Amino acid sequence: MIRRSDQFYLVREDMLSEAMLKTVEAKRLLESEEADTINDAVQHVELSRSAFYKYKDGIFPFHTMVKEKIITLTIHLQDQSGALSRLLSMVAQTGANVLTINQTIPLQGRAQITLTIETAAMTADVTGLLDQMEKLEAVQKVEVVGSGA
Repeated sequence: MIRRSDQFYLVREDMLSEAMLKTVEAKRLLESEEADTINDAVQHVELSRSAFYKYKDGIFPFHTMVKEKIITLTIHLQDQSGALSRLLSMVAQTGANVLTINQTIPLQGRAQITLTIETAAMTADVTGLLDQMEKLEAVQKVEVVGSGA
């Protein structure tokens, strides 16, 4: 008997099997209408139809799972004047709504920020926001620590 699990895991992309990654790409091709049929999509990514059907309902890009959700981030920020302001401006520009923010006292030139945002109104995807954050000069590290409804 196959039992469907309601338990989810957040897994880094490099830990996924090749078939899982190809399934995600085939789904993207179908959603973007770059492929008209499942057969076209799986042929394009060189994946069997059976592997596609095995994984299609169980694997999703992170940004699709956090749409209309609340996520909590931990950010390591260098102690620089205006760094937090620039970070929050970037979040605001994406349309995300800051729900909570907590900053530790900077020690050894670095503070830890815990930021909870609502992503429902975002104009960009979460992955893009994380990439933008990491490009800020004062940001040393960004991690997703939680996601919820």
